[in-house]
Amino acid sequence: MPRLLTIIASTRPGRVAVPVADWFAGRVVEHGGFELHLVDLYELDLPLLDEPNHPRLRQYTHAHTHAWSATVDAADAVVLLTAEYNYGYPAALKNALDYLLHEWRAKPVGFVSYGGVAAGTRSVQQLKQVVGALGMFAVTASVNIPFVAQKLDDTRVLQPNDVMNQAAADMLDELLRVQAALAPLRASAAG
Repeated sequence: MPRLLTIIASTRPGRVAVPVADWFAGRVVEHGGFELHLVDLYELDLPLLDEPNHPRLRQYTHAHTHAWSATVDAADAVVLLTAEYNYGYPAALKNALDYLLHEWRAKPVGFVSYGGVAAGTRSVQQLKQVVGALGMFAVTASVNIPFVAQKLDDTRVLQPNDVMNQAAADMLDELLRVQAALAPLRASAAG
């Protein structure tokens, strides 16, 4: 079964990322096409780019970089679960992406974004440029959750609507197809 790395990008106190991630993880399990691996950048706590060598060399010196490299390398597909901060995506996500290079290549990437009226879509537009530069393939289906705070109940559990659930299913279907198509590229890069 292909492995789906889902990265929770927001690290702010009081963040909405965890309820969104809990909902999305349930959709992945229900979909049944992937083995889910969830990484919370708050818990990962990568220092700000502290490797002395460029990531293209893969000459990592720190244990946290070796662990992050192994996690990303093991993924067949990626979902970036992101908020929108001032028309962009969280700095912790940029840092996590920039730590590595080869590990991201030839992997499809989908986006679950959330926010106010724009639903995090402006952060996704910026991310598409970055993931393209890393050699990833952004799928066309995505999940965008507008007015996310209004979708939380009193216990901070996300209450999805049919549009959100269908968007998640569509994105997972597309990720599954694209990761299968890209598998030979990933295998040749690893060999």
